[in-house]
Amino acid sequence: MAGRPVLEPTAQHPITVTPTGRHVTVSVNGVVIAETDDALTLQEADYPAVQYIPMRDVSESALVCSDTATYCPYKGDAAYYHVNAADQTVEDVIWTYGTPYPAVAAIAGHVAFYPDKADITVG
Repeated sequence: MAGRPVLEPTAQHPITVTPTGRHVTVSVNGVVIAETDDALTLQEADYPAVQYIPMRDVSESALVCSDTATYCPYKGDAAYYHVNAADQTVEDVIWTYGTPYPAVAAIAGHVAFYPDKADITVG
């Protein structure tokens, strides 16, 4: 979409992407959906840190594409997935930036989970 703002991280709105360095497990409805030692931690300004999991470490058979799409001026266009787990579908649990902006290019090929819809364990 033309005319959308594209913003770069600044000292007033910093964004960092670093290797988490610990094992990360994500469950939905008690079912493990993702498990990795290769997560990235994205820290944006004073928001809670977000774990980005490589798509290769996510149970793709549990994912269902969503029609939801959003835009972040720092990261780009986000697509969403529902998750089927324990005979239930939880909507829009996962988001991903297919072609993230250069400042956060490391999150390409990774997904993030909403902490109010999934249990994320780091450690």
